[in-house]
Amino acid sequence: MQRYFVDVDPSDEITLPSEAAHHLLKVMRAGIGTKVELVLADHCVYLATVNVTEPAAKLKIMQKLPSNSELPVSVTLACGIPKTKEKPELIVQKSTELGADKIIFFEAARSISHWQGNKQKRKIERLQKIAESAAEQSHRNKIPLVEYCKSLDDLISDYPATKRVVAWEESAKQGETSALAHQFNGLQAGDSMLAIFGPEGGLTETEITKMNNAGIEAVGLGPRILRTETAPLYFMAAISYAMELS
Repeated sequence: MQRYFVDVDPSDEITLPSEAAHHLLKVMRAGIGTKVELVLADHCVYLATVNVTEPAAKLKIMQKLPSNSELPVSVTLACGIPKTKEKPELIVQKSTELGADKIIFFEAARSISHWQGNKQKRKIERLQKIAESAAEQSHRNKIPLVEYCKSLDDLISDYPATKRVVAWEESAKQGETSALAHQFNGLQAGDSMLAIFGPEGGLTETEITKMNNAGIEAVGLGPRILRTETAPLYFMAAISYAMELS
């Protein structure tokens, strides 16, 4: 069943935003009586039916559904800006499907691409739309926020969490295998976690030292070296297993 996010409080009748209405009525060819799922401002899911199509699409709320697809912990991914536009889009789409609550792109020492001025604004707007589409497709209860952070210093100071880790390939090379599992074992429902990943070329030792001094633990992601777009998805799959499936 098609799902749409509408940022309004629950009421008997909901008017769909124009873009969602166009998709429902023109692309999906919905008509009077078509059933859809709506996620409203309270992040709850409601079953609704189309009862008006012109001049605006209006839906009647039928019932609240006991649907919650969110992870029991809030996960923020912070990724050093990759060098191609496709990689941030892939990270946002897939990490949304896997349950991330927030995705941040920050200027790392080895970032080749730099998002500045209008370019930064356009990038974030496009990535936010990708997150919304992915949240609808994967039947999330919320749309992750996509944000830009201009420096590692700002990332460290502005994004607290119950636990904060940084994925560092040198940890894997040195045979470290348990630090990530240990961090997961200490999490409880309602906690938050910040996971930091480098761009192509990885993070510098200076950056790792700065994070370690701020209490951010370096962890390995297995024995293989992962691409910058693969590492956050590995992390999301791992935390889902640890918190939802094990």
